[in-house]
Amino acid sequence: MEIKIRGEKLTITESMHDYAVEKLGKLDKYLDNSNNVYANVIVKVKGHEHTVEITIPLKSFILRSEETQEDFYAAIDKTIDKLERQVRKQKTRLMSKQVKPSYDFNFDSIELEKDEKEENKIVKRKTIEVKPMNEEEAILQMELLGHEFFMYKDSETNAPCVVYKRRDGNYGVIESE
Repeated sequence: MEIKIRGEKLTITESMHDYAVEKLGKLDKYLDNSNNVYANVIVKVKGHEHTVEITIPLKSFILRSEETQEDFYAAIDKTIDKLERQVRKQKTRLMSKQVKPSYDFNFDSIELEKDEKEENKIVKRKTIEVKPMNEEEAILQMELLGHEFFMYKDSETNAPCVVYKRRDGNYGVIESE
């Protein structure tokens, strides 16, 4: 796996780089043809906290994890653990649906965990009327409802969009084509 590491407001030392490469190497056993896979690692510092964001784009989907800890090494460990859980969850999902496995994973080396054997189920389905409005109106509507996201039709483009509240307190918009 090719690993690209960069720091924002931080210089990546050789020991930090080596530690990240060593830990990401654990994921090689889960990937078929890991030589064609690359991982983007971004390390950010805010005060005393280190945020590590790892993104691994694969053919069928993207593995992504982000973790914030006071120690860089602890943040890397937690992020890798999350990525491993995502891979195991993907195996569980594919095995329960008896779908042909993705070419990106080598599932032979993954054991199912007891708590991951049961698949999450859709327990509620809701139909909504998507009304035309601008982003500000959608944010106001979302806040009034107390939701984390809100779907609306953009009044200018007439395309379906979703506005959502980000972890940093700001808002994001997902637009469709």
